[in-house]
Amino acid sequence: MDYSRKISERLWNLSDKGELESHRETTFIDDIVQKSHIEKELLANLDGIKTVFDGGAGCGRFSILLAKQGCKVTHFDISQSMIDKAKELAEEAGVLDKITFVKGALEDLTAYHAKAFDLVISFDAPISYTYPNHERVISELVRIAKKRIMISVSSRLGYLPYLSNPLQKNQFILDKDCSDSWVQWCISNKANMVNSFAFNKVQVEKLLSDGLMGGAEEIAEYERGGTPWCITYTFMPNELEALLVKNGVKNVKLAGPGAYARTIPNELLVKIMNDSKQRMDFLDFCHEYDSNPYVCGMGKDNLFAKGEI
Repeated sequence: MDYSRKISERLWNLSDKGELESHRETTFIDDIVQKSHIEKELLANLDGIKTVFDGGAGCGRFSILLAKQGCKVTHFDISQSMIDKAKELAEEAGVLDKITFVKGALEDLTAYHAKAFDLVISFDAPISYTYPNHERVISELVRIAKKRIMISVSSRLGYLPYLSNPLQKNQFILDKDCSDSWVQWCISNKANMVNSFAFNKVQVEKLLSDGLMGGAEEIAEYERGGTPWCITYTFMPNELEALLVKNGVKNVKLAGPGAYARTIPNELLVKIMNDSKQRMDFLDFCHEYDSNPYVCGMGKDNLFAKGEI
């Protein structure tokens, strides 16, 4: 088994992953922006869509949304913890009967025949965690799509600023007094992160060149029994578009959710999010701005793509 799959299985099957991931939109503003962008795209592109494959579906944020719209959804994820949480949330939403839950890895979609689903989706970058199999995974996702495909992958241009900004997540904390352990770690370690930071030109040029975050250190940590973050392949916009076109996807459009929000300081983002009218208007404008092809590479984490089969 490839390390991409082994590391992903160990990381995402941690017992607390389901609960933690289900609260991201109440914890971090960048998640609110990204999920809002994807929701708008999904709801605007459901004509003729009856069956959906959600690859790396997590806690069911979009499986449940689409089930509520009357779609029959296959919720596919590597994490039993997240599947269990998704089932709980689907039952609360009254759509448990519209969703089929499958535990599996994106590296193996052989159980599904060509054009099995009207719409195929995979959001929040699980494709990027399948390196070095990411190109084959995209090909397989296209293969099982009948009408439409929407995916998001890790953005290389979006990730590069992280290497010069260890405080990037602090910008998007919605409630500094919340109990989330990651939030409290970001706050308590802020000074240390600043004091220990040094710009590393070799590091940023390497990421720009090969697009790869992680590798030997993560494999070694895994072998020691640890749970490292997944080895991540980050995509350039033209690269992702070319891969989709190569596999027969037409009318490909790209977007960079979070490109606009990342220009705004935390104090103002929190103020916007805590006012319902400002929040709605802001998320609408973020979608419009982030859909501009000139900024698509500078999305906060992900590069979004959609196209027709």
